[in-house]
Amino acid sequence: MDLSIVISLYNEEESLRELVAWIDRALAPHNLEYEIIMVDDGSRDHSWEVIEELSKQYPRIRAIGFRRNYGKSAALYCGFEAAQGDIVVTMDADLQDNPEEIPEMIRMIREDGYDLVSGWKKKRYDNVATKNLPSKLYNATARKVTGIKLHDMNCGLKAYKGEVVKNIEVYGEMHRFIPYLAKNAGFDNIGEKVVHHQARKYGKSKFGMSRFIHGFLDLLSIWFLQKFGKKPMHLFGGIGTLIFVIGAIIDIWLIVAKLIAQANGTTFRPVTDQPLFYLALVAVLLGAQLFLTGFLGEMIARNASERNSYNIKRII
Repeated sequence: MDLSIVISLYNEEESLRELVAWIDRALAPHNLEYEIIMVDDGSRDHSWEVIEELSKQYPRIRAIGFRRNYGKSAALYCGFEAAQGDIVVTMDADLQDNPEEIPEMIRMIREDGYDLVSGWKKKRYDNVATKNLPSKLYNATARKVTGIKLHDMNCGLKAYKGEVVKNIEVYGEMHRFIPYLAKNAGFDNIGEKVVHHQARKYGKSKFGMSRFIHGFLDLLSIWFLQKFGKKPMHLFGGIGTLIFVIGAIIDIWLIVAKLIAQANGTTFRPVTDQPLFYLALVAVLLGAQLFLTGFLGEMIARNASERNSYNIKRII
């Protein structure tokens, strides 16, 4: 099969008929064998009934329905597992992503050799204060942390080689960082395409301002796990050792200074009367705790089932 289109949706009954017709219209001239995988993330409206109706009209539609709302990452994870296409495209169900962009994204993967092509909504039709400006700040931070030069990492319209989605695990709210997950899985040929952004036609956005705060925290989490997940001692042990040594040197210096002053018969301030002594003592204890944290983390990492899990590109 040439193409799988994975669509995660939540309460989008008004847009589904129009979306499927638009996809069919956009891909008809390109002679592609494709499937549409709709993942209903526990919708409370009549989205599932509409999907059942559409599946009779369009046999290429396959669907998964959750009993409750699990989030977009869970929907994409199940959609990726079910996808059978050589190329997988993700898009939202709210009609803000344009299906007419899909053929060019497919060409970029087939002919230009990209592992992943991410859409860039260069001109957005969202509220400037609540979406545009926070999105620019968020993407600037993501570029800095991940090293991936994408203007719109969270754009729902993306195209992937089939092997990419089979070698990454999307969980929690990590759908925002799929390009980073792909990069860490060894698929680092990541491209970008300017795509046309549509104003929302039906309903309202399912995401509030909190997504940017959660997104930043998730970004730190995934960066930490990818960098130190299998070697926690390098972080905690290194910082702990440094703090311990600094604290120990200060304590020893204070004690030696007291002994020298005492031997010379000069006046001296008792060590226990000096705040620096207690700060140094705290540093020694904190350093020891961080070192033990790294040690325990190392023991857990070495016993993890995926400790020797690697993505193999080719074998002769």
